[in-house]
Amino acid sequence: MAVQPDDVLDACGLPCPLPLLKAKQALSRLSPGQVLEVRATDAGSWRDFESFAEHSAHVLEGREERDKVYVYWLRKAGDA
Repeated sequence: MAVQPDDVLDACGLPCPLPLLKAKQALSRLSPGQVLEVRATDAGSWRDFESFAEHSAHVLEGREERDKVYVYWLRKAGDA
């Protein structure tokens, strides 16, 4: 993925829903337009982050799986 994150959150080893909750906390510390990279090992996070992006103003710029680690790039919404 070519997105350069402004911050990285390592949520590996955390069970659902903690990766998403930690990501929400990390996003609150970013400025609008900045990108958060999240790394998680919980398979449920794949669905959680997709749903979160669909129901929020934040943008899921991309996601991929790397050796059982799920990596997400979330861009903070301009008005969030």
